[in-house]
Amino acid sequence: MLVLTYAIATAAGFLADVVNMPLPFMLGPFFALAAFSIMGFESALVPMGRELGQVAIGVAVGMRFTPAVLATMAGLLPAMIAGTLYVIAFTMAAAFLFKPLAKVDNVTAFFATAAGGVADMATVAKEYGGAAGSVAVVHALRVSGVVAIVPFLVVIFGEHGTAPDAASAGSNWLLVGLSLLLGYLMARLLKPTPLPNPWLVGPILMGIIIGVLGLYTVTIPPTLIVIAQIMLGTWLGCQFKRDLLAALPRVTFAAVLVSIFMIGCAAFGALVLTLTTDLPFTTSFLSLAPAAVTEMVLTAQVMHLEAEVVTAFHVLRIAVVSSTVLLVFKLYLKLKGGTVGPSV
Repeated sequence: MLVLTYAIATAAGFLADVVNMPLPFMLGPFFALAAFSIMGFESALVPMGRELGQVAIGVAVGMRFTPAVLATMAGLLPAMIAGTLYVIAFTMAAAFLFKPLAKVDNVTAFFATAAGGVADMATVAKEYGGAAGSVAVVHALRVSGVVAIVPFLVVIFGEHGTAPDAASAGSNWLLVGLSLLLGYLMARLLKPTPLPNPWLVGPILMGIIIGVLGLYTVTIPPTLIVIAQIMLGTWLGCQFKRDLLAALPRVTFAAVLVSIFMIGCAAFGALVLTLTTDLPFTTSFLSLAPAAVTEMVLTAQVMHLEAEVVTAFHVLRIAVVSSTVLLVFKLYLKLKGGTVGPSV
């Protein structure tokens, strides 16, 4: 079953590449495995496949950080803070929209739309009396919806950037292996900490350390990035479980509508961000998109956009959301006039 799962994913990736689909080796497997999963296909995943894919992407992105890039990030800090507050605001607005559409309680509505990780939000929702299953479904659909739609919007309405793939060094396999090992060890080191998404952030930090200190330069081979895309796309597609979606039809329908609402809010915010900074619209859109950081960073990297900027926006947003979500939840309850616990 494992071989069949990845055979389907790889074939879908090459087919998507033939038809010029954006991010073909991620979106092809994603669409194919999502369809098969909804039809009841029992897929099997490579252990830690998604995490190892993130390590490769993280090291590749981290290598692009230079002292000049870090200085640029510091100059963008006010914009990143404003963008983070804006994402928190429109995800809270999404909770107001989601509650009556899905007919769920206040706790479930808030944590289902909060811009945090699915595991964290589902766990906290359960602690406060919400429906963890509904929260997980909404987050899976939100991330999947953004991954499925945003790359197409970026290609249709934006332009490819001019950022280089990586440092100009060759793909020295010994250095590539060393870089991936160091990135993996950094991720393991950060796993027990509250730092968001250590499997991506850890390797990025290691890549920054290697690049900024000038220890060496190396290019992560495109083949490894393709494999990483297949791993990510397959994992995303396999999250669509037919029994879970069928059990929550109203929640599923409301999640789709709310996801579209949040994508629209991100596009509007990106327009404002572009008008007030030197960032291109495509980079701004990916920076504010309400999806997992890995997929948005990968989209930026493949389109030769400023993946470092997208990374910085998302990491700051996740860190702020993770540390303030309960305060924002109390504000939501106050504005809603509701209480903690189930209420219709």
